[in-house]
Parts: sequence; C-alpha cells; structure tokens
Amino acid sequence: MKYLANVYKGKRVLITGDSGFKGSWLAIWLRQLGADVYGYSLAPKTNRDNFLTCCLSEKIHHVDGDIRDFGKLSEFINSINPDVVFHLAAQPIVLESYSDPRYTFDTNVMGTVNVLEAVRLNKNIKAAVNVTSDKCYKNNEWLWGYRESDPMGGEDPYSASKGASEIVTWAYLRSFFQKEDCASIASARAGNVIGGGDWADFRIVPDFFRALENKSSLVVRYPEATRPWQHVLEPLGGYLLLGAKLLKEGKVYSGGWNFGPLDINNYSVRELIEKLIEKSGKGSFDAPEMTDKKHEASLLKLDISKANGLLAWSPVLDFDQTIQFVVDGYLAEEKAARDIYDSRVNQIMSYMNIGAKKGFTYLQ
Repeated sequence: MKYLANVYKGKRVLITGDSGFKGSWLAIWLRQLGADVYGYSLAPKTNRDNFLTCCLSEKIHHVDGDIRDFGKLSEFINSINPDVVFHLAAQPIVLESYSDPRYTFDTNVMGTVNVLEAVRLNKNIKAAVNVTSDKCYKNNEWLWGYRESDPMGGEDPYSASKGASEIVTWAYLRSFFQKEDCASIASARAGNVIGGGDWADFRIVPDFFRALENKSSLVVRYPEATRPWQHVLEPLGGYLLLGAKLLKEGKVYSGGWNFGPLDINNYSVRELIEKLIEKSGKGSFDAPEMTDKKHEASLLKLDISKANGLLAWSPVLDFDQTIQFVVDGYLAEEKAARDIYDSRVNQIMSYMNIGAKKGFTYLQ
C-alpha cells in the first residue's frame, strides 16, 4: 500500500457514482489510503446497497446529485476543488438499457460530457479517469482479446452508450487536455465485476444469492456465454494505479486502458455458477430455452498487455480465489453483528497482501 498511499494520502478525491457497487468499494479503498474522499451520485436504490451497509455517508463527504445536472455537478466540483476525479456514475445494466434507452444514453454519454466539461473548467484538477466497460468495443466475438486501439461499437443501447462515452473522452483528450497546464485524463475498461455488496437487478451473482435466500433455483439466460469475470478489487486496483500515474507522471498515461482477467480466467456463466455453488455449499440453477432473447454477446475478452507492460498491473486473484472472495463478501452480510465496513477493509487488505506476495510493488 506504500506506493498508492504516498500518492493519495491527503489528496481530495471525487468519485461520481460513489453510492454504486464499484464506487462504494473505491471510496473504502481510497479512505484506507488516506485520501479525503468526496462523492456525488444518486441515492442508493435499496437498503442493501454497499454504500448503506458500510455507512459510507458517515465516513466520506457525499452529496446526492445527478450527473445529468451540469449546474449542480460543476458547482459541487468547484466547491471542493478535487485533485483527482474518478467518474463511475452510470446506468450500468444491459437489460435496463432496452427498457429505457433514452435515460441510458443521457446518463452514460451526456453524463460523461458534463463531468469532463466540469474538469476542463476547473484548473485545480490534475487527473481524471472515466470508467466505462469492456462492452465499449465493437464486439466481433473474436477468440482473442480486444486491444485499446480496436474500434468502439455496441449493438444494444448500453454497449453503444459506453462506446460513445469513450469517443467523448477521446475527443476531450485531443481537443482540451493536451497542454501541460491542464488535467491529465484517461479511460478505464473492465469486465464483469463481481463481489460482496452488489444487489443490482439483472446481474448473475446477485441473482444467485437472491435465489439462495428465496430457496429457489436460479434461472440462467445464457449459460454458455463467456465473460471476463473479476472480483471488484481487481479493476479498482488498476484504476487507482492509473490515477496515481496520471497524478505523478502526467499525460504519458492518458488514453484508454483495459483492466481484465488473464486469458485463462475467462469462464462461462455455467462455470461461474457451478463454482459459486461449490464455494457456498448450496444453490442450484436451471437454463430453460429462452424465446425472447435480447442481443447479448456470447464471447468477450480483453487484452491487458498494455496495462501489464506499461503500468506493471496484472490480476492478483485466480478464478478460485475470486469466487472465494465473492462468497465471503456476501456471507459477511448474513452476520448482522459484524461490521460490514470492517469486513470490506479486511478483504482489501487481504487482496493487497496476496498481491504484494506475488511481487506487485504498487500493492506493497
């Protein structure tokens, strides 16, 4: 933790989307690194969201706000003058993008415009990272991983909105963030992120644990679909490292970055569920023939050679450890007497210790 702590300690860090799954975990990690953490996002959707169970409103500076409201967003940013911004606020669900495409595009595209415009107009901000998705790429379902230089695309509203968010980021980077006297900006693309504290609808892991609670069998839509599964701490470590490099070394680290699992850790939905059942010791699933399938890619991989070669970043956990971390994260919530925040911190420290033993110096 020494490298990251040296960079973030005492820094004012803004997270948009801090009430979300990834944003709340990032807030906890940054707090452990000694950062002064600020959050701007919509209120949590349920009382089970990680933001609420970890009582983050008592631990960071949070305000409820919609990133589509440029006036409120820019006013908040100018009032705190952050050193670095992590933009995670988004509509994150593929199926929801079909039911409300306008909201999805408005949030994921114009929300990005609003954040980058606020960053452009604030001269104190030194770095900003826009977090998008692996689904930003034009997916040809290749057997090899997508590289950062591959074209953006998307055949569903969510994927298209993430591709558009990347194009917006590139346009702002080339048009406004080239000079040395302005912020250094980058985008980060990750795979299917899983871990304790995620209770969103239409996500396979939360659906599995809901089925356990309801003593029902999980219905799986695409059991053979292959996804780059990652524990939430894997990409967050990459975001933190990327943000640190932008802060310390500047524009050489601008541009797009992939943070995915090793190629050998791309597993099907069926394999994921079978491993969850193995680790939790309970559960079952059914995979009925679907008559009204929405478009969803069956194969998606990321090439992480750029992050590995230029950032010295690599995944820490193997697939078995990933699923154990996931199960432990959810089971911690079953123990009402246990402090959920402390359990999240313990997982972060365990993750960093595993990484340090494997030689990842930024985690030591």
